[in-house]
Amino acid sequence: MSAITFVVETLLSLALFVVLARLLLQWTRADFRNPLCQAVVHITNPLILPLRRVLPPIGKLDTASVIAVLMVAVLDVACIFALHGVGFPPPLLWLRAVLGEIARTLLWTYLSAIFLYALL
Repeated sequence: MSAITFVVETLLSLALFVVLARLLLQWTRADFRNPLCQAVVHITNPLILPLRRVLPPIGKLDTASVIAVLMVAVLDVACIFALHGVGFPPPLLWLRAVLGEIARTLLWTYLSAIFLYALL
């Protein structure tokens, strides 16, 4: 059971990382001609494009990407709770877990970017 838990948590964390990376790349106005940026866009397009049809951007904020980050984080936390046998938690704990997962992924993203920048 722990191997399944590890695989599911890893895949969902990677999915959250990619969607969050797209949001950060849009906020920083990165050059999307970069092959790495193009890969992130191609991976996340099936999730972002249908949301973009429904949710228009608000100013410079791409609401579709923000909602996609929240959706993937909620799915990640729900699977973690389900795999660990936790029932449906109170809303405040749910919100804390989702925001904590987003913050953890965001911090790891920035830390990884700093290390890669220092190496290259």
